[in-house]
Amino acid sequence: MRWGCVIAGLLLSAQVHAANSWQQVKEEAKGQTVWFNAWGGDPAINRYLDWVSGEMKTHYAIDLKIVRLADAADAVKRIQTEAAAGRKDGGSVDLLWVNGENFRTLKEAGLLLTQWAETLPNWRYVDTQKPVREDFSVPTDGAESPWGGAQLTFIADRNVTPQPPQSPQALLAFAKAHPGTVSYPRPPDFTGTAFLEQLLISLTRTPTALTVAPDSARFAEVTAPLWRYLDALHPYLWRQGKDFPASPARMDALLNSGTLRLSLTFNPAHAQQKVANGELPDSSYSFGFSDGMIGNVHFVTIPANARAEAGAKVVANFLLSPQAQLRKADPAVWGDPSVLDPQTLPVAEREALAARSPGGLPAVLPEPHAAWINALEQEWLRRYGTR
Repeated sequence: MRWGCVIAGLLLSAQVHAANSWQQVKEEAKGQTVWFNAWGGDPAINRYLDWVSGEMKTHYAIDLKIVRLADAADAVKRIQTEAAAGRKDGGSVDLLWVNGENFRTLKEAGLLLTQWAETLPNWRYVDTQKPVREDFSVPTDGAESPWGGAQLTFIADRNVTPQPPQSPQALLAFAKAHPGTVSYPRPPDFTGTAFLEQLLISLTRTPTALTVAPDSARFAEVTAPLWRYLDALHPYLWRQGKDFPASPARMDALLNSGTLRLSLTFNPAHAQQKVANGELPDSSYSFGFSDGMIGNVHFVTIPANARAEAGAKVVANFLLSPQAQLRKADPAVWGDPSVLDPQTLPVAEREALAARSPGGLPAVLPEPHAAWINALEQEWLRRYGTR
């Protein structure tokens, strides 16, 4: 009995300490300016982040500045340059939307703050069954806080394509039957590279090789089925595979105009969002390969030399709040899948989240190790990029 009282007392003491520590973080964050570097290529995402900025100002006295990036790699280079110049504090990036290869680059260089993500109060809502403790097979070690989910997803118009292709072989047959109406974004566009990863997972004879960094000695063997497949597919693509759409947004436009029969996205709710905004036909729908489609969790991270570390933590914590996650999951706002565990939420919020979660999608397949990204992109560019 006495041991039970001691343990209960220790737990209560730890909770009080955590609450006091977080209160100190919030007090320190007041009045800070937080520079949040985030991909700025989607108007819906930009509007959502503008809303977050307003909430931070109103409720936390934080001036959240959104730096809209064409590529997160640009911010990574800036962080690296500042570190090389000896700027151990006062960096220009306080919070960064990052995942995969860029996270690995920063983490291996020791340029990130670690062991903070799971100290956020709203971590208690996170669905830890999702891959929130690793990023493209790289352990996060508390250096990233999750804030959204993603899965590679095809989009089609039911009035044009009532029966979608649901395997790589079916996609090849579909392209042959409808030449010029299929394509994918040009790598190194993120979604274009994800398409290469999806095909590689589906086609390679050695899938376990994808869980670790590629071995140059085996790269050719592991990827040979992918290049054979693309060699067969490309002549039947839009513009005979000699040109590729620059982005998923361009594919959406080509789908809407009837030029393409399929588009690609890394957001399962993207079609719902575009239909709601009138940018795609009402008959648009999402689908994937029946054996599964690759997916991941996207994160925010704090550079080790962040000027506003406390403010960045408060922003990351807000991004995990049920309020922010529910708004983000609404297809009329953004439609980005939540990383929260519905069972941790009150009934009303749980039901609202379920209503905003896309259904009928295939199983989520883990992405290859982050080091595969650059290797695949470089080989793709060597083979097809100069045509």
